[in-house]
Amino acid sequence: MAGGLAALLDDVAALVKVTAASLDDIALGAGKASTKALGVVVDDAAVTPQYVDGISPKRELPIIWKIAKGSLRNKLLFILPVALLLSTFAPWALTPILMLGGAYLVFEGAEKLMEAFGWIKHHGVELEGKDRDEKAIIGSAVRTDLVLSAEILVISLNEVADQPFLMRTAILLVVAIMMTVVVYGAVGLIVKMDDIGLRLAAKPRELSQKIGRGLVKAMPIVMSVLSKVGVVAMLWVGGHLLLVGMDELGWHAPYGFVHHMELLVHDATGQAGAVLGWLVNTAFSCLAGFIMGTVITVIILGIKKLRHKGKAETAH
Repeated sequence: MAGGLAALLDDVAALVKVTAASLDDIALGAGKASTKALGVVVDDAAVTPQYVDGISPKRELPIIWKIAKGSLRNKLLFILPVALLLSTFAPWALTPILMLGGAYLVFEGAEKLMEAFGWIKHHGVELEGKDRDEKAIIGSAVRTDLVLSAEILVISLNEVADQPFLMRTAILLVVAIMMTVVVYGAVGLIVKMDDIGLRLAAKPRELSQKIGRGLVKAMPIVMSVLSKVGVVAMLWVGGHLLLVGMDELGWHAPYGFVHHMELLVHDATGQAGAVLGWLVNTAFSCLAGFIMGTVITVIILGIKKLRHKGKAETAH
């Protein structure tokens, strides 16, 4: 009996060691994968605060929480299963899907920029009431997150493509949950920073009061900057997705030019070459995103105008 128990304990110990090793491998894989996707994570964190800009402070965190739940649902129920299945059975389909997402991002970014410059009028649906307003905000944020989350997981998937299927799945699950917590935790902290400032300003210590007043004054500027960064991020990420997608599908000229310019700057600027080269790539991706997004916006507005004209003629 004692011998059987000892053998069982040995088996349990061996299983624990194997499990611990697997967990280490998953953690290392998730770290490697998430590092590659860090740029998109920053974009996601920059884009999201614009959706609660101008919202009542009491509604900010509930809306962010709902967006975060939508983001996690995007990743776990839609993106992750589809990405794993496509990577196994139809890897060729990942690029066109990402390009569709990129087209949506550049459309959103270009439309917002054109509205800001007064080139087009805001034509969004006017909303009535708190519930409809919140649904529209959350829906728009979750749709944008769907594209950014897809890129995060596809980039991560590419980094662990050599792993067995179950290991790949476990790593992507960790990345999905970790990225959601990091992005929306950061967003929640950013949008509530002014409330933290008010609490500090009410403290008896003079230093706390100065820090608190500084935060209160700074946050409207920070939110305004983040809103603009979010628009640029849409154009940058969407433009990059489209350029890389064209390259992978066989049209090498557009991204070949961007990559050539990046290498020229990289080689000519010494130690700062990596950063400056990346900035060149980003700038061209953003410009390409704006051009393609403007074309898509004009086409969509033209279609809407024709539909409206057709309905008006039918009514008469």
